Amino acid sequence: MNWEDLRIFLEVSRAERLSVAARRLRIDASTVSRRLHQLETSLSAQLFERTTNGHKLTEDGQRLVVRATKMEQDATLAYEQIALHNTSEQGTVRIGATEAFGNHFIAPNLAELHRQHPKIEIELLQFARDVKISRNEADIAIAVEQPKGTSMIVTKLTDYQLQIYGARAHQARYAKVSLPTLANLPWVSYVDNLLFTEQLSYLNEVSENIAPLFRSTSIISQYSAIKSGLGVGILPCFLAEQDRDLVKLLPDEVTITRSLWLTTHPELKRLTRVATVWEYLKQLTQTQQQLLIPAQSLL
Repeated sequence: MNWEDLRIFLEVSRAERLSVAARRLRIDASTVSRRLHQLETSLSAQLFERTTNGHKLTEDGQRLVVRATKMEQDATLAYEQIALHNTSEQGTVRIGATEAFGNHFIAPNLAELHRQHPKIEIELLQFARDVKISRNEADIAIAVEQPKGTSMIVTKLTDYQLQIYGARAHQARYAKVSLPTLANLPWVSYVDNLLFTEQLSYLNEVSENIAPLFRSTSIISQYSAIKSGLGVGILPCFLAEQDRDLVKLLPDEVTITRSLWLTTHPELKRLTRVATVWEYLKQLTQTQQQLLIPAQSLL
């Protein structure tokens, strides 16, 4: 069995699309397709269901991905140990996070990490779902829901707050808003039946009568719509507090709190570069508590 075929197989299982996997592997999509067929032929098994929504693992594919991921992890660790990278702060660390936390909290704070550890390279992947550490999608995952029943290392990173925001240009509209009248405003929110976790379901904590006029699976799209004046919505404070074009509504009456969780594989945590980034993220959230939990900072 050719390891290169397995490497391609693993990347397609993570990306679920040939074009995305090919881009990550820096080879042609036709090569990815050919190597997958080659692997399936050698195993006499179909590893993927080819659908209009991408490549989905079959039962045989799911069995192979577990074994191949373990092989990849063992090979990576062996290489690190032999090359002595596990005792030096150098190499690449891949972080998986939600788009809001990745774009508006992690990315703006990487310059200091680079200054302290110039030989550590960061790859930031943004997911609208749980990051699968077990499939090597990332070295460190930041989840909005605490992983259950896992062999991974999991620790609470931080709490963060969300509040109602609207466009500052329309601030006069909100002057007389109260809790009973909130549902009368135009609202922006998530597509409820496409939420990957109930931790992103906020509206019922505000009012059961809210019917959004705009919904999106992307919090960044919601943020843009709110900023444009389309409606009001619930945004993480670490995102909205940095934008002077937004204003809070009923900050004393409505504050929602959620948590973020750090996850990694025990073997990866042994690598110095991963442990360094892990600790940096924990220290960063501690120093940025005023941005993450602004209401608490006023107490």
